[in-house]
Amino acid sequence: MNATSRGKSPAPWFLAGFAVVSLAVALVLTSCGKKSLTAAQIHAITGEIVSAAQKAAQRGAASRPEITIRPEIETEPPGGGQGRLAADDIYVSLANPSEQEALGRALDEIVRRHNLSISESSSGGVERFDLAFEGSRTHTVHIVTPIAARRLTPAPRSPSTGAGPRLAIIVDDLGYDRAAADSLLALPFPLTVSVLPYLPLSADVAEEAWRRGDQVLLHMPMEAVPRGGRSEELELRVGMNADEVASLLGGMLETVPHAAGVNNHQGSRATADPALMKALMPELRQRGLFFIDSRTTAATVAYQSAESTGVRAASRNVFLDDVPTRDAVLAQLALAARDAVRNGAAIAIGHPHPETIAALAEGIPRLEARGIRLVFASDIARAAPAVAQGR
Repeated sequence: MNATSRGKSPAPWFLAGFAVVSLAVALVLTSCGKKSLTAAQIHAITGEIVSAAQKAAQRGAASRPEITIRPEIETEPPGGGQGRLAADDIYVSLANPSEQEALGRALDEIVRRHNLSISESSSGGVERFDLAFEGSRTHTVHIVTPIAARRLTPAPRSPSTGAGPRLAIIVDDLGYDRAAADSLLALPFPLTVSVLPYLPLSADVAEEAWRRGDQVLLHMPMEAVPRGGRSEELELRVGMNADEVASLLGGMLETVPHAAGVNNHQGSRATADPALMKALMPELRQRGLFFIDSRTTAATVAYQSAESTGVRAASRNVFLDDVPTRDAVLAQLALAARDAVRNGAAIAIGHPHPETIAALAEGIPRLEARGIRLVFASDIARAAPAVAQGR
């Protein structure tokens, strides 16, 4: 078992002592007038859920679940001051889909014992159980079965190996829409999922994508050339010094767990500024992150700056859905395949539009049948990138 809370293992007392605290929780919950749970009570129930997940998968080392706990803190607590714990998000990876039934029964018992309510939803191969007390959500349990374990397709969900042209598909702008993320993550081939920071679903989407076998990027907001639109509240801006860049990057990465690299969101002004790129790239190198230049401007110096700083990098070849129709996306996907064949590798970037997802589901199997190998962006960033085509 690998249980973590924000990347750190819980103290030994967290699981060993949960039974004693849980008894106190049960007594408190039955008292009159109680409208919300304290942090200690929420954590005690979390301990029971973690224990139940362990027991549900105790069929040998290969079945041991990976468990992550991510506390949700109120952003604007009543009366001001430090935010209190609102709920625990618990992510459980189960190698065997049949284990979900055992964990579901255990959750029902925990709910009954503590006078909680429970609701279940399923989408994109992820089962979610929302637990609540007096109408206030206290826990969400995300049960994720990797596609490789579910065997939805003859081949596992991992980049193909061997010789042949390589194509990486990056899907940007994740973090807003749950339904779009679920539809995307249900696709049975390797994707590079780029998640915007500080959104309500940023951590959820990144966590679930990583557990299902996809690669996660931070889709880092960067300053664009003004065109009458509104800039992002938090973005990499021209004029920032190295300390400001480091602080901004670190904060964004906190909200996008498992990010293996970074690509720019907008950034037509930022990526064209040598001083700003020179401040960013050492921070990426220090964290072991690679960089994908989305090439939102022909004046970009981002790739050259990454290369000169020793950061693994690559550039986008094709945008898939400037015209968000199925036929247009399929046509752009064909261009990306052409570039992959001509140059050995290519990167295509799209967005989680229904038309884009439908086109990928239709077009990618055809490309694989032609010998195009679907890989992660990191596999192309290790090599010299092909020259990107215009948008």
